[in-house]
Amino acid sequence: MPDKLVLISHKLCPYVQRAAIVLHEKNVPFKRRDVDLANKPEWFCKVSPLGKTPVLLVNDEPIFESAVICEFLDETRLPAMHPAAPLERARHRAYMEFGSSILNSIAAFYNARTEEALHKHATDIRHKFEQMDALLGEGPYFVGSRFSLVDAVFGPIFRYFDVFEQLGEFGFFIGQPKVRAWRTQLQNRPSVKQAVSSDYPQLLRAFLADRNSALSQRIAAVASH
Repeated sequence: MPDKLVLISHKLCPYVQRAAIVLHEKNVPFKRRDVDLANKPEWFCKVSPLGKTPVLLVNDEPIFESAVICEFLDETRLPAMHPAAPLERARHRAYMEFGSSILNSIAAFYNARTEEALHKHATDIRHKFEQMDALLGEGPYFVGSRFSLVDAVFGPIFRYFDVFEQLGEFGFFIGQPKVRAWRTQLQNRPSVKQAVSSDYPQLLRAFLADRNSALSQRIAAVASH
């Protein structure tokens, strides 16, 4: 009998999206259960010691932390998304962590209280993408034609910018043709599309509007016109 998988989720969490993308790529049946992280139910706190999403329930046994979940799925479900060679696999894991550092920079960007801080964090994000552009080959994915766990990490990252770019020109991808092509390729990947609900852009915009930040002031200005 196949394992019963339940992905405990939050609709906006990019780390949840990583796990969902891997599940879709491997064509593994699963159920998704969303939680309100502002009002965490008692059952969720029991299965998530860190109080974060995602959590993958495997026959009711919880696994938490997105990297651990993705690695577990890659070890137990075909096709393998990590490279077979240990050194190359370690390199991929390192760039998954680099993706997490970009998510930290994105959080600093949308929480910035002033326009000066907003542009400072936008510059930090651009520099990180410049590093990726120098690294990428001919594409269309991180390692050519093969979709990997690194791609599963970056799909949710690029999704933020569809909304950010509606609020101003920040120059995130200036002079980065390889990153821009990679972004487009990931946007069109079915597993990446399926990792969020159809109302994701509206939910993200509402989340950003509620941050009491420079970006939320921009959203209010757009709404008033």
